[in-house]
Amino acid sequence: MNNFMTLIEQSTLLNLLTTEEIRSYLSDGSFRTAVYNKNNIVHFAGEVCVKLEIILSGHVFVERIDENGHIMTLAEFFRDDLLGGNLLFSKNPYYPMTITAKQPTVILEISKERLFKLFIVHHSFLQKYLEFVSDNATILGDRIKRYVNRTIRESVISFLEYESKKQNTNQIKLKMTKKALAEMIGVQRTSLSRELAKMKKDGLILYDADSITLLKKK
Repeated sequence: MNNFMTLIEQSTLLNLLTTEEIRSYLSDGSFRTAVYNKNNIVHFAGEVCVKLEIILSGHVFVERIDENGHIMTLAEFFRDDLLGGNLLFSKNPYYPMTITAKQPTVILEISKERLFKLFIVHHSFLQKYLEFVSDNATILGDRIKRYVNRTIRESVISFLEYESKKQNTNQIKLKMTKKALAEMIGVQRTSLSRELAKMKKDGLILYDADSITLLKKK
């Protein structure tokens, strides 16, 4: 029937449906699976959102590309996350930013019509869907607030303070390359390196290849 049936049944949202329902929707085409290779574009900015998508495996980035071609990574989504949930029933259902697969990714697509019928039949499905959509909106909104219209230094400090709280230490282990960090902030790698050097000189941070230590203010 479908090579990804096990992944589908492991999804938190789809686990609320019976195996028979899932197989039926795959048969009638209201459920479809799509596979993306590394660096494939899942959606372009401005594309119309016509379906709900659930990440069954893999990793995608939500990115903004400015007029100079610089990339800012605003959010990352992984297995079990939703794409398009906050857009599908909007009056302006257009993806505001590009979504890119950063590793091989499998996505389940649910048609708008089928999704609406599921809301009516399965109240628990609707409740879980609303929880997912709210969480996704909070993540993306928080990311935008932290990085838009800020200097490089302000963006770096905001990132470090966030990671410091998350890791419960002032010595933040970098889980990405400095190139990836630069893309997330929306600047070039050389600009980030210059600012880190200035921040070190100003006594704000210490850093090596694997970590950045946020120094306490005197």
